[in-house]
Amino acid sequence: MTVSIHLDDIVQEYPRPGGGLNRVIDELTLHIDAPEIVMLLGPSGCGKSTLLRMMGGMRPYGVQTPTSGSVSIDGEPCLGPHDDTVMVFQQYANRPDLTVRSNISFPFRLGLWRRRVPVAEQRRRVDRILEAVGLADKAELRPWQLSGGQNQRVALARALVLKPRILLMDEPFGALDAQTREEMQALLVELFQENPCAVVFVTHDVTEALLLADRVVVLSAGPAKVVDDFLIPEARPRSHAWQRSTATLALEERILGHLHASGGPGQVRVTV
Repeated sequence: MTVSIHLDDIVQEYPRPGGGLNRVIDELTLHIDAPEIVMLLGPSGCGKSTLLRMMGGMRPYGVQTPTSGSVSIDGEPCLGPHDDTVMVFQQYANRPDLTVRSNISFPFRLGLWRRRVPVAEQRRRVDRILEAVGLADKAELRPWQLSGGQNQRVALARALVLKPRILLMDEPFGALDAQTREEMQALLVELFQENPCAVVFVTHDVTEALLLADRVVVLSAGPAKVVDDFLIPEARPRSHAWQRSTATLALEERILGHLHASGGPGQVRVTV
């Protein structure tokens, strides 16, 4: 599968309440040209979620986004929601009136995906993803009958059942307890290996970034700039021994060093 996301010379400014402009992103360039997991890491308020929403074509009302620069997908300007892009947020937004199965299959009610995927294939995909996320035995329950981790599995399944070419994730596991977060990280890796796509994953967690990433992009404190961009060649899943190795600790220090130097780290954390 081919995929291309290009952000070129992005500047984003917002009006200040008392007048003037607040620049949150400053001449940032980022290119993604292959299926991979890109972890976008930086201190709180540095513009990570703003960049993610630009890639998803989400534009706040009344503000030019971006202020200058360009966002393109597969060589075409991204000026609004893109057909091959799906977003997952920390707030999983499952409909309480629908079963787990109906929540996961909900996108197939919409015109685009209803036309794209035949009904029989929709059913096969939903059955398969229910098994993959470990919710086959809970398919007829409602979200209020599930734990927070199970609800996040529903949200992830609803995104992945579409087999998107681009998956944008805004701290999707940030509100989960440590054990559930580890389970969801492992699940994401497993599902990515089955259906590779371009994943851009915003996190505050250095450990999470090193555990999941093909590539880590580190942003400075606002206004955001790319201060580091490196690959992690270690195969996934990554062992505890690798996570505690000298090489991994050096990468952790490298990231934290950039964040401290830029005025961070804000809410950046290390979980191991």
